[in-house]
Amino acid sequence: MITSQRIAGGVLVLIGALALWEGLRFPFGTLWRPGPAYVPAVLSLVLIAIGVVLIVRRGGTRLPDMQWRESRHALAILAVCAFIAFTLERLGWRLAVTGALLVLLGLLERRGAVFTVVLTVAIAFGSFYLFNDVLRVPLPRGALGF
Repeated sequence: MITSQRIAGGVLVLIGALALWEGLRFPFGTLWRPGPAYVPAVLSLVLIAIGVVLIVRRGGTRLPDMQWRESRHALAILAVCAFIAFTLERLGWRLAVTGALLVLLGLLERRGAVFTVVLTVAIAFGSFYLFNDVLRVPLPRGALGF
C-alpha cells in the first residue's frame, strides 16, 4: 500500500543516497583524522536510515485519501528554495535571504510588517556576521559586493 509516509521515506533515501554519492568525491579520512567527506557521509547514512524506517513502518495516510490543503504553502516554499538556489551567488547572502524571509514571513505566514522586517534583517545580517566574520566561513557577497 502506497502511503505518504512511505513516499517521504523513499524521498529521504534518495536524497541521502545522492548526498552520499556526491560527498564521497572528497577524501573520507579516518575516525581520528576526518576528511571533508566524513560528516556529510555520516549525515547521509543517518538520512538513509530514517528513510528506511519510514518505508518499513506501518502508518501514514494512503495516497488517494490525502487532502492537499497545504499544497500552496508547499509549492511556495519550494519556489523560495529555488529562488535561493538560483540567486544566492548573484545577489549575495544578505539580499537573497532577505528576499526569501520577506516572502515566507510576510506573504505565507502573514506576520505583521514590523515583526517581519525586524526578524528578516536580524536573521539575514546576523547570520552573515556570524558565519562570515566570526566563524570565518565565506558567504557569497553577490555582484554588488553586498
